[in-house]
Amino acid sequence: MNATPFTDLASLAQHLRQQLLSKRSILLFAYNSVGKTRLSTAFKDLGKNDDERDTLYFNAFTKDLFTWDNDLENDRERVLRLNRSSRFFAGLGELEMDNRIRPLLNRYADFDFKIDTTEWEVSFSREVQNGDTLTIVEDIKVSRGEENIFIWCFFLAILQLVLDGAKAYEWVEYVYIDDPISSLDENNAIAVANHLAQMLIESDKGPPTVVSTHHALFFNVLCNELKKKRAHMYLLRKGMPPDNFFLQDTTSKPFLHHLATLVELNELQKSGALYTHHFNMMRRVMEQTANFFGLEDWHECIKPEEDDLDRTVYKRMIDLMSHGDYSIYEPKEMMEENKKHFRKIFQQFIVQHPFNPALFSKEPAPGAAPAAAPAPAAENNTI
Repeated sequence: MNATPFTDLASLAQHLRQQLLSKRSILLFAYNSVGKTRLSTAFKDLGKNDDERDTLYFNAFTKDLFTWDNDLENDRERVLRLNRSSRFFAGLGELEMDNRIRPLLNRYADFDFKIDTTEWEVSFSREVQNGDTLTIVEDIKVSRGEENIFIWCFFLAILQLVLDGAKAYEWVEYVYIDDPISSLDENNAIAVANHLAQMLIESDKGPPTVVSTHHALFFNVLCNELKKKRAHMYLLRKGMPPDNFFLQDTTSKPFLHHLATLVELNELQKSGALYTHHFNMMRRVMEQTANFFGLEDWHECIKPEEDDLDRTVYKRMIDLMSHGDYSIYEPKEMMEENKKHFRKIFQQFIVQHPFNPALFSKEPAPGAAPAAAPAPAAENNTI
């Protein structure tokens, strides 16, 4: 695959800034553990000059600007506190953020909120129907998913101010958005992607924007919406050693990143350079394959032989390896036993589904049982 190599995230971030001199938007697709959040931080850091900044960003660090005070003593007045020292909240006092956030939040949630600009805190409430009586329950603690969507709507309100040229955000020259849809279901993923795309489409004067995500559906919607607005699409891959990265331009290609991932996993399982996060990559390919075939769940893609003594282990192993507490900063190489299981699951997967055989080498993986020929597939029906 033709891809541009980078020795570190700083050089990759600098390349993206250079690209944005001629592009309105850049869309990046990368699996978890590749380094998306660190890339957004590297991009932001290139714009720091003493106290000056040039990037409005949304990533995991943005969420840390909001912290819960759960009123442990009385267990009543629970509020979300805001970090008043951040430029993120530059226009909080004078720009009536409540009224800007509320219509955005109403798209996705059924709770209300109130921002106290004196105490720098947010309280939440919800209407509850008890028979014929409608009661407003105050000072509730919203769920993690609801909290995430509130913070996202807070960001969207600020982004709209940036696009409108508000004085409080004149310092913004770039916008970088990393994985905004954590804890959202598929319907909200589509809605969030469509809404964000429309905001960017409707503004020709706003700063250039980078959006990175590991969510295939979210990425796909953005690509379809923004492809006519000079947006460029890339697949970001981690190289070997783990500090190296590859950026593959997929702007002119259909969204078939699961095939690129399959090719990459095939090479890795042959070379033996398998890390724990590769189980996550294989699971995502299975999820997309299950969607393509209309299967109930991704684990239906696991089809071991009846006499396979480990046949009940595979789903559990992929689950554990996909959600385990593995540091993205210190990728861990798989144990040999897990590599053996990975190769077996992978070989069974590509044999049992009609992928184009040209994607894969005919040489068997080290330690793997010889595979039968893949099922034939029509050229226009190959996943």
